[in-house]
Amino acid sequence: MTTTESPTTAAPTTTPPSNPLIDAITVDPEQGRAIQDASSGETIGYAPVHTVADLDAAVGAARAAQTGWAALGHEERSRILHLAADEIDAHAEELARIIASEQGKPLNGAGARFEAAGCAVWVRNAADTVIEPELLFEAEGTRSELHYVPLGVVAAIGPWNWPALIGIWQIAPSLRMGNAVVVKPSSSTPLSVLAVVELMNRHLPDDVLTVVSGNREVGARIAGHPRIDKVMFTGSTETGREIVRNSADNLARLTLELGGNDPGIVLPGAKASEIAEALFWGIFINTGQTCAALKRLYVHESVHDDVVAALVSLAESVPMGPGADEENLLGPLTTPQQFDIVSRLVDDARQRGATVVTGGEAAPELGPRFYRTTIVTDISDGADLVEEEQFGPVIPVIRYTDLDDAVARANASDQGLGASVWGDPAEARRVADRLEAGTVWINQHGTLNPMVPFGGVKASGYGLEFGAHGLKSVAAPKVITV
Repeated sequence: MTTTESPTTAAPTTTPPSNPLIDAITVDPEQGRAIQDASSGETIGYAPVHTVADLDAAVGAARAAQTGWAALGHEERSRILHLAADEIDAHAEELARIIASEQGKPLNGAGARFEAAGCAVWVRNAADTVIEPELLFEAEGTRSELHYVPLGVVAAIGPWNWPALIGIWQIAPSLRMGNAVVVKPSSSTPLSVLAVVELMNRHLPDDVLTVVSGNREVGARIAGHPRIDKVMFTGSTETGREIVRNSADNLARLTLELGGNDPGIVLPGAKASEIAEALFWGIFINTGQTCAALKRLYVHESVHDDVVAALVSLAESVPMGPGADEENLLGPLTTPQQFDIVSRLVDDARQRGATVVTGGEAAPELGPRFYRTTIVTDISDGADLVEEEQFGPVIPVIRYTDLDDAVARANASDQGLGASVWGDPAEARRVADRLEAGTVWINQHGTLNPMVPFGGVKASGYGLEFGAHGLKSVAAPKVITV
């Protein structure tokens, strides 16, 4: 994933090929809301503007369609989902170009093509994962089994950072278990979700999967909707708390994957040359705009300077620029609000006396929302850049001398999505046991597997996604005793 090109020089812009998929999902300008290219700010399409009345109609139609979908059985639903995955594969390049324009992540590396391909992978995995009845008790004359049955209607509220892929993480298991799904995409990146749903609906029965592209009023209505049985949400902790409050009256089941101020600890004896690239991409995947990216790095004083130097070398060589250009591996901040957050956190760190080793400023020559890849040192807990989730191309590197102290500082956050330990695997394994996070990686960070459950603790939410555990989370347990 590394290259020697300058991160501040945009690759030549080429005219993108025509995209029939975006033509299939965009609406007339008079009927929709303009969606901009994250790199240039130019309009790339128009998303429908749905209302609470549209949401109510979609939920009603979904309830009517769900019983027939559930009645097809697991085998037939899986067959249809494989057709949907094939459709996504057949149009993966079109989908990737929508993602690259709307969200901003580059086409290559762990970027837009990676996201588009991942959508098909996760659909197939959900289709192929088997959930067998569990024998709970058996004695003479008595047998108790645990089965998992559909919930009804699942609402999927997605974020803007991995819009299509995280949407699939919610949609595919819900459909596989016999639910109907109503999707509410982020208002910043609705086209990516509209596109992937368009492809799936070429094979699904009518009204089993619907997109409602609306504003915050629509989102607020979802959590308290009396005819929605389950809400899946990926996004900020603050919004997650609102969903919990709004769902109190209807008691909808919840899966919440919320913010993550993920720590990483580099142990004494770690070799910077061996961990630098995996460490860099654990931090800067999707230009740092990933919930499970590494957000604060604690490095032992004996290897601190070597690790910083290795990260700086990568930061200054990995190319940044518009997502549609083939050479780039880092892109813009997706929203103006996120650009402002990143700028504020770096400015605050500088004012506190921290050292900005590289980056630390906007890159306006690349576009309106580009911020240079930034490494900050001479900083400690208490600074906003350490305490808050920056969600951008910036990493605070915090020197430590005592490992117990580093573990305590890593655990001090109220969030606990992911964490990582870098160095000798045996020692790292012992440290991993002490970290408070839903997932702890060793000599890697943020790698996800569709068969391995993923979820947070503390203020990073609750509930599991992926694999058998993810399927069970979108179904109702039902005990049958004979």
